[in-house]
Amino acid sequence: MNRIYLKNTWIAFAILLLASSCTTSRSQQIGDKIMIFYPENFIPDRMLPSMMLLEEPEERGAVPSEWRVVPEFSEKDGKNIAKIAIEEGTDLYGTGEVLGGLSNNGKTVQLWNTDNYAYKREDGRQLYQSHPWVMAVRKDGSAYGILIDNTWKQKITLTNPIVIESDGPASRIIVIERNSPQELVMALADLTGTMEMPPLWALGFQQSRYSYTPDSRVKEIASEFRKRKLPIDVIWMDINYMQNYKVFTFDSLAFPNPAEVNDFLHAHDFKSVWMIDPGIKKEPGYFVYDQGTAGDHWIKTSSGTEYNGEVWPGICAFPDFTRPATRAWWSGLYKDFMATGIDGVWNDMNEPAVFNTPEATMPEDNLHSGGDELPADIHRRYHNVYGMLMVKASREGILDANPDKRPFVLSRANFMGGQRYAATWTGDNSSTWDHFKMATPMVLNLGLSGQPFSGPDLGGYSGSPDEELLAHWTTVGVFYPFSRNHTESKTNDQEPWALGKKVEDISRVALERRYRLMPYLYSLFYEAAQTGLPIMRPVYFADVKDTTLRKEDEAFLWGDDLLIVPKWSENPSLPKGIWRSVSIVGEDSANDPYQPDIKLRGGAIVPMGQVIQSTVEYKLDSLTLLVSLDENMQANGDLYSDEGDGFGYKDGKFTMTEFDASVIGQNTLKISVAKSDGDLPVADRYYRIALVGEEGMRYSDWIYGKNLEIPLGNLKKE
Repeated sequence: MNRIYLKNTWIAFAILLLASSCTTSRSQQIGDKIMIFYPENFIPDRMLPSMMLLEEPEERGAVPSEWRVVPEFSEKDGKNIAKIAIEEGTDLYGTGEVLGGLSNNGKTVQLWNTDNYAYKREDGRQLYQSHPWVMAVRKDGSAYGILIDNTWKQKITLTNPIVIESDGPASRIIVIERNSPQELVMALADLTGTMEMPPLWALGFQQSRYSYTPDSRVKEIASEFRKRKLPIDVIWMDINYMQNYKVFTFDSLAFPNPAEVNDFLHAHDFKSVWMIDPGIKKEPGYFVYDQGTAGDHWIKTSSGTEYNGEVWPGICAFPDFTRPATRAWWSGLYKDFMATGIDGVWNDMNEPAVFNTPEATMPEDNLHSGGDELPADIHRRYHNVYGMLMVKASREGILDANPDKRPFVLSRANFMGGQRYAATWTGDNSSTWDHFKMATPMVLNLGLSGQPFSGPDLGGYSGSPDEELLAHWTTVGVFYPFSRNHTESKTNDQEPWALGKKVEDISRVALERRYRLMPYLYSLFYEAAQTGLPIMRPVYFADVKDTTLRKEDEAFLWGDDLLIVPKWSENPSLPKGIWRSVSIVGEDSANDPYQPDIKLRGGAIVPMGQVIQSTVEYKLDSLTLLVSLDENMQANGDLYSDEGDGFGYKDGKFTMTEFDASVIGQNTLKISVAKSDGDLPVADRYYRIALVGEEGMRYSDWIYGKNLEIPLGNLKKE
């Protein structure tokens, strides 16, 4: 049901609500422990259809009398306000892309997508995306979520009570109650959707800058990575590949033959991602501008004329993505573009950003024409979803161009539910320790807001990192779901070798760790695509009742089974229980001064592959199983596998392999391998067992089969 607007019966609902004259507020149950609340001045025509929900909620009866979380609606100074009281000791998370620590208690978040270079505007409280969602976790570990179904400009003050102020019409609010934050995130995904499974290559490491130009520089960078044996999958092209910054064009001197560039990259096991912005240069004779004008595809001023604003190409027009015809036209532009061999697309500047304006965007009274079920309305209503509408059209165009491949789109701007169409990065950060340390809680809160596929510009975008910062950022950055090094123009080179052999060697170990753990990481992505659970998780997910973990935002979990503890963290709060340090590529995980300590949960089995240079080499014919037994001398884990691209997995062409370990007798480790889901059989393969204990790791010889029995005395240290 991935769609941006709803083809259902909301109009009938609107008529029913208006017939009641909106004299009283309404509340209804719409699911298991899910309630919806309407203010008395709710105006359906100004708020519906929902831009975040998969479908219009079905009312199922009255809200139970014992229901505790109820918003109080009011109006003041022209703003529509909702207040929600919280219990003492409740910790607040979510709200998507937000600065500061993991805990949001006391923060104020402005929901108005903004081009915010170095996070300087509004003290970083107003960034590139809007997620009107608050996760509240009580002392006992139970949780509830507050989903504000509103695209208009608004502000959330995370105090007691929580205060939601909207500059637009009054909005309805959905409240979800669950036994744990994990269940709450999955319930959110049921309402707003999950990300689609990305191509395997998108999980690899990625290198970018503004900009690699000319095309010979792109080839040079790619060749250096391969020569130095630094694992990587993707090289990115920023706006300098274009002819005078005009999208869907290529510079005749710097990139005269983009197909040849892509052929070179593919021959060296790389993929390429190229940027496309929404600003279309106002230039008669430029085919995109001419088509847009002929098709009446531009946003209008309040007086009904074509709106023009300045961005990189100069004076530009901007597509009105509320129009179905405009989205279809935009999608069609990708056919010839992708035919050059481009693998993925990067939609930037889509807040939309406009230079030399008070709020770095277009006027709020600009006009959108709408169409189908999206009403015509002012920009203030559609501003926060402009980027999401754009990436939806981009994704559909890429899919039309390459119907047998999974699209990959990265977007700077987005909205609640936008994970259905694009991954994201956290915008133009700085090469500072503060921004490095803030990156982890930003990614964590995005994951708690339904967006599992995110990451910052590793190394920082604005400025140049020194050796220590780049080394530490890289060693942590390989654990971001989206792992990309990126910097702006006129900064120092930021590739792993650019700051000397020490940083290069540290980076190589870090990258090899990510690639060896790719079988586990790919399985986490599948879990996220199916359930909405984040890939990178807060430490308190390991024990939701331990309130000492609630504010930990330096260490984090990778799935349920791996705990990542950066070396720069000071006295991190870690979960109780069995957590044992593991070595991935021979490094001393506990004592290495740069590589984060990776701890394996007692009772877990994590599959590892071989050291590879890109996912083109990804194979599962021989796996190392990291085994950490619990207090009952048992462990289990699983492995998801499919073709790495395409959509066969949706028809059952995948395998979920389950591993179960136990000690039989006093001295034999038994591991069974079986299929738990999927139509494809479990492959016969070689396994090497790495038993993780209090005294380190002991290894078996390579064993072929599915039912493995290893005498404990045969396990040896390396």
